[in-house]
Amino acid sequence: MSFGPPPTMYTQSTVAEDGRRKKRRRNRLLGLLAVVLVAAVGTAGLLAAGGDNKTEATTDNAPAASQGRLDVRETVEKQPASTTGKMAVRFSVDDMSPGEEYQMPGMWATDKILAKGINKTVIGLRMGTDAVPGDEKWKLPLDGPICGYTRHVNGENRTAVLYRANDRGGAYCNHVAFFDLDDGSEVWETDFPYSKLGDETSSATGGDDQDTPSVTLTHGTVVVTWGGGTDAYSMTTGKRLWETTSTGSCQDMGAAGGGALLIRQECYHDDAPLGSLAATTYKARKVDPNTGKVLWTYTAAKGIRDLDIPSAEPPVLAVQAGEIGISEILSLDAKGKIRAVIRLQNGTYVGECAYDDYLTIDDCPTIAVGDGQVFLRSKESGELVNSNWLIGFDLATGKTTMKFDSGPGSLLYPVRMSGDKLLAVRVTDQHIMPSGLVSLDPKTGKETPYLYFDLPEEADLMTMTDYNDIVVQDGRIFFGVKKAEGPAAGQSKWVYLVLGIESMAVK
Repeated sequence: MSFGPPPTMYTQSTVAEDGRRKKRRRNRLLGLLAVVLVAAVGTAGLLAAGGDNKTEATTDNAPAASQGRLDVRETVEKQPASTTGKMAVRFSVDDMSPGEEYQMPGMWATDKILAKGINKTVIGLRMGTDAVPGDEKWKLPLDGPICGYTRHVNGENRTAVLYRANDRGGAYCNHVAFFDLDDGSEVWETDFPYSKLGDETSSATGGDDQDTPSVTLTHGTVVVTWGGGTDAYSMTTGKRLWETTSTGSCQDMGAAGGGALLIRQECYHDDAPLGSLAATTYKARKVDPNTGKVLWTYTAAKGIRDLDIPSAEPPVLAVQAGEIGISEILSLDAKGKIRAVIRLQNGTYVGECAYDDYLTIDDCPTIAVGDGQVFLRSKESGELVNSNWLIGFDLATGKTTMKFDSGPGSLLYPVRMSGDKLLAVRVTDQHIMPSGLVSLDPKTGKETPYLYFDLPEEADLMTMTDYNDIVVQDGRIFFGVKKAEGPAAGQSKWVYLVLGIESMAVK
């Protein structure tokens, strides 16, 4: 398909696409996917270790106890009544040209809607639909391309994105919108300051010198860092609650939300040799989300190349001391002091945080924190048959706790915590057995199957966490690309953008 000249998302010809062609594609693919998933049921018992495919559990999922509408959502998932998967939602295109590409930052889900950012628009897709452009439940158009997002959603199913002032090249990223995921309505929007090198800041277009802003959510508050400081806004009204200004040689560069608020600072040292590791150091500051008061500051050791924050509560930092990837996980106490250091042993254990054009320092898709532990995956092993394991580390001591083996022919990837359980995706080799969503109990070591599925060939690569969003919400698992790319010459013209799986028991 053609999204039209950037940053416009849809062309009129796409919106008015021939209905018969869409219907043929939809019916054919629904039939194909149903056959694939039903065929997978025959082998599902091999992975279930004798477990029955039907249980007495329901698909009802509720927020964690004592959560309110302005808290960041922490849903506890339940085992579905049937572990056989079927398609919950799909969004695809079939006429992108080779070399054509569009950014798709951010993906969120509720019990009714799967929402995805695409260029300068956020779209909402109804559950149970096989959609192409024009089939959206709602569209939220923005003045410019999305330039920041948060993975967090509050108890009212609302979240925030940043977007540029307009759609001209070099426009500043200086607007934030807080919106409802169920109906696509904009609750409020406002502009915020920006920081850049060089000329005065009176124009909305300033080239590539702008410091990268970030956005996150914590209780009742939307927080934006923009290099020159931090601004916090009321979720309810959009009114600015407080603001801080970066002082001296340190700049606010990224915020981690959820159960608390941590602000990352980058500090620059002119007295250090140019280009040396000592020229940049990092701090993590816990901030009261109601007032902006700094509660404590942790200063990372010199020589750290990068610092991310997989969890603000409990405070857990991921640091890069070497040239490639995260090398250590740091657990902090209630005063910002180090409790434990977990070393990833030169890649034996793997943790990944989002590294792209969007400053999301708390988006670490394969690091899960909860139940007093942090969970990581091991690197892949095996020459002919892949395997790995997930392993927990105690946040108080740094010692290993429970280990979950994938077994030969499959890989396990952490997704998120669900209460005191760990949700993980099991991806199998060559479609010999179905892939699945499983729940892992850190106390007993028990693995409980939630959903079995086998993705169509066109969606094979959507399980790769580096290039896709993976979200589990309300009994469903969703895979969404972070960037839409036209197919290479000779490949299928179907390009999958979003695919969701739910239980066959869902009516």
